[in-house]
Amino acid sequence: MTLVAGVDSSTQSCKVVVRDAETGRLVRSGRAPHPPGTEVHPEHWWTALRRAIAQAGGLDDVAALAVAGQQHGLVCLDADGGVVRDALLWNDTRSADAAEKLVDELGAAVWAQRTGSVPVASFTVTKLRWLAEHEPDHLARTAAVCLPHDWLTWRLRGGAIDSVTTDRSDASGTGYFDSVTGEYCLDLIELACGRTDLVLPVVLEPDGSTRSASGLRLAAGAGDNAAAYLGVGAGTDVVVSLGTSGVVSASSPRRPADPTGIVAGFADATDRHLPLVCTLNAARVLDTTAGLLGIDLPTLSELALSAPAGAEGVVLVPYLDGERTPNLPFATGALHGLTTATATRANLARAAVEGMLCGIADGLEALTAQGVSTPAVRLIGGAAALAAVREIAPTVFGVPVLVPEPGEYVADGAARQAAWALTGGDAPPAWPESASPARTYEAPAVAAIRERYRDARTKYVRR
Repeated sequence: MTLVAGVDSSTQSCKVVVRDAETGRLVRSGRAPHPPGTEVHPEHWWTALRRAIAQAGGLDDVAALAVAGQQHGLVCLDADGGVVRDALLWNDTRSADAAEKLVDELGAAVWAQRTGSVPVASFTVTKLRWLAEHEPDHLARTAAVCLPHDWLTWRLRGGAIDSVTTDRSDASGTGYFDSVTGEYCLDLIELACGRTDLVLPVVLEPDGSTRSASGLRLAAGAGDNAAAYLGVGAGTDVVVSLGTSGVVSASSPRRPADPTGIVAGFADATDRHLPLVCTLNAARVLDTTAGLLGIDLPTLSELALSAPAGAEGVVLVPYLDGERTPNLPFATGALHGLTTATATRANLARAAVEGMLCGIADGLEALTAQGVSTPAVRLIGGAAALAAVREIAPTVFGVPVLVPEPGEYVADGAARQAAWALTGGDAPPAWPESASPARTYEAPAVAAIRERYRDARTKYVRR
């Protein structure tokens, strides 16, 4: 039996799965936490990776490994490969003003045509502009720029900074890579930070690989969303992932160019594209509401299901720590419709679930406007484990919702990519033993939920 490993280096933790390269059968796994925050020294990722690998039984019998990681971010390396400053993560919004300036300087439509996306604070290109404006000494020391999954793969491999590698899915989230031509847009980097000499990761083909010093094959890796799509085996389904952030994504043969910036035209982990809408606020909305009510998440779920659809007019606009879709990085949450009659714990719990799902439904509409068909939705992520989320989702989305068994889909997608690097071919291997049966949830759409949410959101945005 040939074994492969997949790594998910996410915002919160590092997960490692070891699977049979031929069948996809899970052999063993491990995990370790990451520190909280929106800027983290990359050594914490390395420490967590080593701990997760050890918990998963090591890599001595593993033939290939791929790392999938949180997208965007900014890892700055000096000429010797040392980390210049703590990495700025995707959820760090300090570069919001920089993003606005970059869009104004070039025009949203031009950004969308050239890179598939309009920059927001999450993107690496905006963090480079912030670095140039606020920490010029750090920029001067920076010789190379990469992303979290690039850095971890490089640490496993070793070598000089010009040996850092990436893949097209993660590169497409930087804001300075054209996934159609497969080339970096060096003029956009110069626009961002005035530099033309930064060393950038070599972009490997989807089935490409390098080798570590010990001979372990290191596949190209991927951004977390692309890996999750590969891991869940979605085919042509739209995937909604409800983790720290909320993500709506779909596979497409063409890259969208949405000048509104709502739909990001990322690449996937194959040779296609991954139109994607991301919200900053997903599972955290439920966590925060549960904390406010002094209850756990299962109790929140029960409370939400005890309230009527629409929560008697109570609406939560869930922009708790700013928002990316719509692009309101300094926004806060807002609660509407409270009266002495409607101010109940059950209505607040229901409004939290519906508000989170309405934000995702806006993303589904945006994908549809870009020509993506959405006859059904495949729902994954931590929040999908709650009965209230599964049962309320079809009333908000207006389509059937398929919920597979919980799994480490990002790590699974990375492991599948590692197997692809071993076997070659035109597509990743089919893994019958890793496929999870999905349960279907159907319910009539309740139009009033979305209508009240739109009204509350519009009032909020106009303030």
